[in-house]
Amino acid sequence: MQDIILNIIRGLPSTIGLTIAALSIGLVLGVPLMLARISKHFWLRLTAMALITFVRSIPPIVWLFVIFFGLGSGYLRVAPFPAAVVGLGLIASAYMAEIYRGALLSIHRGQWEGAAALGMHPFRMWIDVIMPQLIRVALPAMATYAIGLLKDTAIASTIGVSEMTFYANQSSMATYRGLEVFSFVALLYIALSLPVAWMSRSIDARMRKKVSR
Repeated sequence: MQDIILNIIRGLPSTIGLTIAALSIGLVLGVPLMLARISKHFWLRLTAMALITFVRSIPPIVWLFVIFFGLGSGYLRVAPFPAAVVGLGLIASAYMAEIYRGALLSIHRGQWEGAAALGMHPFRMWIDVIMPQLIRVALPAMATYAIGLLKDTAIASTIGVSEMTFYANQSSMATYRGLEVFSFVALLYIALSLPVAWMSRSIDARMRKKVSR
């Protein structure tokens, strides 16, 4: 069993790296997508809404197959790990845009009006007034999505990414000890998820304490 455990742990860096990379893409690209979604221009709102709906309507595994087997079958060669990052990052962008939008809509209009009445520059208004509240509201949903994304990285094994599930499947087929192998993998996913949940609650508590002062 020790050899099996060591074999599975080999995929731990890929699992963590894939999660961080895809989530980073989502956190960054979700912002302009959210801004387009709430734009005053109808065509921009419609385009963003259509794009978000389109991305979220297709299962993650299909996106990975399209990027890896579809694009990779032509002149553009895509390695498994970058293909998984692009696919999961694209999906994360759509979900994060909606999380941002929901958090933004929850901010009372009086916050905008108060900042404007004080003569704050729009940029400072966003940085000092709107963003801290937006992050505080969006944080629980962001943490929940991050944990879900961590689990979704398991599907990257279907295109050859050497993450934990990939090595677990190899060990299971080689030893016929599937129950022990995948039980250990399940424990690893739980161990990785708990710090994310704890960190989210800790940051949320600190932000609430800061706001209440």
